[in-house]
Amino acid sequence: MAASLSTRLLKGIANLQAVRSSRLTSASVYQNGMMRFSSTVPSDSDTHDDFKPTQKAPSGSTDSLKDIVENDVKDNPVMIYMKGVPESPQCGFSSLAVRVLQQYNVPISSRNILEDQELKNAVKSFSHWPTFPQIFIKGEFIGGSDIILNMHKEGELEQKLKDVSGNQD
Repeated sequence: MAASLSTRLLKGIANLQAVRSSRLTSASVYQNGMMRFSSTVPSDSDTHDDFKPTQKAPSGSTDSLKDIVENDVKDNPVMIYMKGVPESPQCGFSSLAVRVLQQYNVPISSRNILEDQELKNAVKSFSHWPTFPQIFIKGEFIGGSDIILNMHKEGELEQKLKDVSGNQD
């Protein structure tokens, strides 16, 4: 009885795997005996609206996104484009940058670049810098977390932030 049950179970698993592999021909590949799945979203009309990419920034040309970035940098003494938000960073580099900046008790404005790929590209184009986070202080592009940390260690960041008050709105 146990042998019969285990044989049926193995046959069922084999049939399930055959059905699954026939349904996932373009969505998966076998690598080292393991199935790897693609995380891309198909652009066909059968894709449910909940799974289609959304645009978070105002629709329009990249010029409007460039204007958003220019205004952010101009209007905010400390501006950080990061993965996540200061209260909940989504990567270690963004977390490090926020922790360093918070030591100076200055207001930190931010945008989560994970919410909008077009905004992320506009920031890269604006700064001519490929990685995130990107920190701007008083309208000047400073760099990423490694640069901020180095400036902090050398005392340069304190000088850069000395007239940025924690009481500003």
